[in-house]
Amino acid sequence: MGHLLNLLPGTFFLNKLSFYDSPKLLKHKPFSYPPKVSKFLKHHASPLHLQGHVESSFNQKIYICNGGELNGIPHIQTLREFPRAELFEKVVMVRFDSNILLKQKSYQTTPSVFNALFTIKYLFEAGAKVILVSDWNTNASERHTESVADILSAILQIQVVPTQGFSCNNIPKVKSLNKENIHLLENLSNFKEEVANCLEFARVLSSGVDIFVNDSFSNSHKVLASTVGVTRFCYACIAGFHFEERLCLLKNVAEASKKPYVAIIGGANLYDKAASLNFLASRCQALVFVGMMSFQVMDALGVSVPLYLVDHKSCNEALDIVRLARDSNTQILYPKDFLCRSKHNPRQLQLFPSHGISDGWVPVDLGPASLDEINSLLTNCKKVIWIGPVKFDESCQYTNGASKLAETLDQLSQSNCEITVVGTMICQLVRQRKSSFSFVSIVENASVVWEFLKGRKLPGVMAVDRAYPFEINWNDIYSDPAQPLVVDIGSGNGLFLLEMAKKRQGSNFLGLEINEKLVLRCLDSIHQSGLRNGYFVATNATSTFRSIVSTYPGKLVLVSIQCPNPDFNKPEHRWRMLQRSLIEAVVDLLAFDGKVFLQSDVETVAIRMKEQFLRYGKGKLDLMHGQSEWLGQNPFGVRSDWEKHVLERGAPMYRMMFSKSSEISEVSAAHDVIQKDG
Repeated sequence: MGHLLNLLPGTFFLNKLSFYDSPKLLKHKPFSYPPKVSKFLKHHASPLHLQGHVESSFNQKIYICNGGELNGIPHIQTLREFPRAELFEKVVMVRFDSNILLKQKSYQTTPSVFNALFTIKYLFEAGAKVILVSDWNTNASERHTESVADILSAILQIQVVPTQGFSCNNIPKVKSLNKENIHLLENLSNFKEEVANCLEFARVLSSGVDIFVNDSFSNSHKVLASTVGVTRFCYACIAGFHFEERLCLLKNVAEASKKPYVAIIGGANLYDKAASLNFLASRCQALVFVGMMSFQVMDALGVSVPLYLVDHKSCNEALDIVRLARDSNTQILYPKDFLCRSKHNPRQLQLFPSHGISDGWVPVDLGPASLDEINSLLTNCKKVIWIGPVKFDESCQYTNGASKLAETLDQLSQSNCEITVVGTMICQLVRQRKSSFSFVSIVENASVVWEFLKGRKLPGVMAVDRAYPFEINWNDIYSDPAQPLVVDIGSGNGLFLLEMAKKRQGSNFLGLEINEKLVLRCLDSIHQSGLRNGYFVATNATSTFRSIVSTYPGKLVLVSIQCPNPDFNKPEHRWRMLQRSLIEAVVDLLAFDGKVFLQSDVETVAIRMKEQFLRYGKGKLDLMHGQSEWLGQNPFGVRSDWEKHVLERGAPMYRMMFSKSSEISEVSAAHDVIQKDG
């Protein structure tokens, strides 16, 4: 069953990302870049700071130390892959990263900012009506919406117009916006509903918006209305160029094909980062501790250190890391000496061995012996990640040890060593070395990386359309992939589809279910029964139906949606899965005379489904037999587990059947599927 599990989201990663076909801007609307951006473009012609084929060595799964999977990044739909023609005349809201674009000097030199600019320009040149949203520091007077619009206009060389009066009660008329300009909404920092991910605020924020583009990767670990909430209301949700580039970089951090791979770990708070350190210990050949966590690790190794430097609540976690490192043959390197400052005379400095720091002295920097040992270890490395600052004193921004490390990594980066630095302080230090620019990957926000390394799913990533593109080898799962296909969306425990597959061997059956545990059980049942015409995929069908079913070599003859879970707290969103994008995908892929079967035990849910299919069915769906009432009987002779439960308690089921109209009269394979066995 191993080949089946490889298709589950979270275990299946793209083996190759091609950037040869990166989007090119429309020629009829040329634009120019600021001088230094133009200079950057000359040397980095492809967007994403990636050229040609970018190899990803993910072998389906990324394991964490306890044998589980680091599956925080699913497949997502990206702007690079989204059909450009579908952007024309659409209202597109871009959540940009103000920490990147509003640093007036940074855009002149960094590839991250170039990609962020490229996202906005690409959408504008594709003929979309672009709306920008973000949050930014309001302490300075020049950060009012008008001033930010002026800054963005200068950077983009396109007029950015501030949109005034936005509030929870006032919705801008986005459809009437002039597409010759780019529009900027008010600072999201002014709204407490943003941080609370208020559903109503998200609805207002995305009112009139067709497509949402998330290009604010630094907020991926947060649940915000502008990154998570809005995805419920937009026709399509995709990742921008900057977001995609950062995502590729994050995946690469977890990959360990290049060896030796060394992690340099600074900062403090080992207790909260223990899961991340366990993962690194299972992937790297060495862990080098250079911050306050050093003392915790030294204590776990039995090295004598002053008790005030040890966080006693982290003792067990530190011991676990040491044990795992030993079991994985991962070397642990800790500082052998420290430059210390006298508590009584702050100007007095003295060098101490790490095991012999005298009372009255406080560590402030790494000693020369420590730096020499680290340099020696790094000499033959092929991959290095440096995360967390070399910092022992809050009053000191940079240390000599940090500068020396940056110098060492700068030299390594020019000798085919892959370097990633994480965290604001380290990134600022590395940027000061001009030669590092082209060879070191920089991630400003360390929180995103720590959360990812813990194995947690990033909300800002998960909210974007998942499992796209989704590739299935149909020959591996069906004995005859040319047979008519029946898809059950929200297949649950799979009993309906399994029974259908057993009784109707002339068709193939596919269940799409978001609950991975249920899918695993269904796949196990398929394996045990030996069925070769049934299969289940764990996925969010709302966003992946088109990419999955469009590759099927046979005809899609029937789609069923049965008893979706209602949300009684929000009647207008009683079934959020049934979005316009899903309905249009079903209609587009359904064969002529193909059928759509809908049923629910909640009448309001059934009515909503009926209305949605009629509204977004492109005029191609007809209610069979001109139904004015609900269907009285299940037309398949096979009932789902929930349907049986409802009928047993004497409650009604509300059913309907749509047929895709065709000018050609033909006997439908769907008719054979619907008929009961004689």
